[in-house]
Amino acid sequence: MPEFSHLDEQGHARIVDIGGKAPSLRRAVARGFVQMRPETARLVAAKQVVKGDVLATARIAGIMAAKETSRLVPLCHPIRLDFVSLDFHLDPAGAIEITATAQATERTGVEMEALTAVSVATLTIYDMCKSIDRGIVIREIRLLEKSGGRSGDWRADHSSGE
Repeated sequence: MPEFSHLDEQGHARIVDIGGKAPSLRRAVARGFVQMRPETARLVAAKQVVKGDVLATARIAGIMAAKETSRLVPLCHPIRLDFVSLDFHLDPAGAIEITATAQATERTGVEMEALTAVSVATLTIYDMCKSIDRGIVIREIRLLEKSGGRSGDWRADHSSGE
């Protein structure tokens, strides 16, 4: 049976002991998509959605979410983030690609912070646009890459879906 780091010998949940690990520069990049009607995307791009500037609001929401990850995800360590950014790319066909980068000099990785930033940014876009487009789809939230720490660097293989 594999050893699960979030379980003690009795099978009870616990936070992983990272006390013996040395801080190192950790970086993670995550991505997700929001698919909407092209006319909705045009309103977002033109900043004409009645609720306000959708992408500016989603950027702030994503950054705030990254900072609160340990309060949202059980057993996730609180991290002092050095940097969080969110970038948006609008496709004329109606897809908005959201890429979040999180970085910290810590004892544990920042993958969850990058993924949380993307997740909350996508939800914010949905919330601000749902009154004009109920068919919005949030899709493909995933880790693209991570660096630092004992396990080293990792990059998604885009051809195989890993």
